[in-house]
Amino acid sequence: MMIRFFTKPKNISGNNIKLSHDDSEHIRSLRLRPDELFVVCDQCGKDYICKLAKDSRGLAQIVERRESCGEPSVKCTVYMAYSKGDRLDYAVQKSVELGAFEIVLFESKRCVAVPSNIPKKIERLQRISLETAKQADRGIVPTVSDDTVFSNIIDTVSTGLHRTDFESLLFYEDETNLHLKTVLDELSPNIDSIAIITGPEGGFEASEIKYAKTKGIPVVSLGTRILRSETAPVVALSAIMYHTGNL
Repeated sequence: MMIRFFTKPKNISGNNIKLSHDDSEHIRSLRLRPDELFVVCDQCGKDYICKLAKDSRGLAQIVERRESCGEPSVKCTVYMAYSKGDRLDYAVQKSVELGAFEIVLFESKRCVAVPSNIPKKIERLQRISLETAKQADRGIVPTVSDDTVFSNIIDTVSTGLHRTDFESLLFYEDETNLHLKTVLDELSPNIDSIAIITGPEGGFEASEIKYAKTKGIPVVSLGTRILRSETAPVVALSAIMYHTGNL
């Protein structure tokens, strides 16, 4: 498998791609030979097979252009509550591996811990997303962001409910009537985007579930077993990817 880098379209000119300083240093540390190939992705669905340009430091020469094949047909935005320790690291890494389009963090009433320096935490998780996207042959680097409050998440997601190509799912351990399999079996073939919402270590409070339901968000069960906060988004995303033919 060829090593993978990401760039922005503005860095592509003709048959050359200007590499970032970090990528140039990485290539230098790998001691790539002039004829060794690597991939540069423009994050817009296009992969460029490249080799180092002769006598030009930090410049890649394009050998071949082709479509990125690492992106699923369904865009899944994963909304996950803050959790303590390295649980978020794991959840973000695995979500990117499985094909999440975007990851949004939020604070729920039962969150055990919220970072004191959220921008620094987001920066770290974005680096994890980048490195995982490289390893997983993704066509994009999923964005990791913060929306702070649970109600904001629900308000944002509920605005898409009128669309026939959008579905939203909030997973709750005390839900007994609506199961994920039922939802997936009834999923419209026209679905283009899905929002996944999972809670913190302590689970959602009843008042939060009530608010989500008043906004029309389906509340769904992931089964009879209680999943950890970092496991729930991974299980939900895996099931969706499998059901939609992306796994």
